[in-house]
Amino acid sequence: MNEKKFGVLFVCYGNICRSPLGEGIFSHLVEEAGLSEKFVIDSCGTSSMHQGEAPHRESCLVASKHGLNIIKQRARGLRDDDFLDFDLILALDEAVCADILERRLGNKATIKLLREYEPQAKDLNVPDPYYGGRDGFEKVYQMIDLCCRELLKSLSRRFSF
Repeated sequence: MNEKKFGVLFVCYGNICRSPLGEGIFSHLVEEAGLSEKFVIDSCGTSSMHQGEAPHRESCLVASKHGLNIIKQRARGLRDDDFLDFDLILALDEAVCADILERRLGNKATIKLLREYEPQAKDLNVPDPYYGGRDGFEKVYQMIDLCCRELLKSLSRRFSF
């Protein structure tokens, strides 16, 4: 039997800082849980300005510090097909979410803010670490990691993985 995979797409503005971390962290957690065959995981940006570029150096460094390798990822822009190909589209901040909703095609994908999966979050925005220096990238990593862990728990309960 060919079981359909659940598609999860992480979206930030340029697809070089936050969303590559989301893709890398969630992919790692899914792999650790032995659920890789259940998911399709990707990331993109609402802008195509960094099309084809590797993730930001600091995103790669913070990921590596935590045992993840995201260097092979390449930035891409949000495509019309993403609304049909993915089941869950996770925006990293409210401006990105508004842009996604404005461009939305079809009704298949559920669109949410990633921090909706953080139980104690008071602010649903994952700040852009591009302007926060090395400490900003670590803080963003921790924030995304917590949300991805809660996301996997939520999806595991929902689908009885």
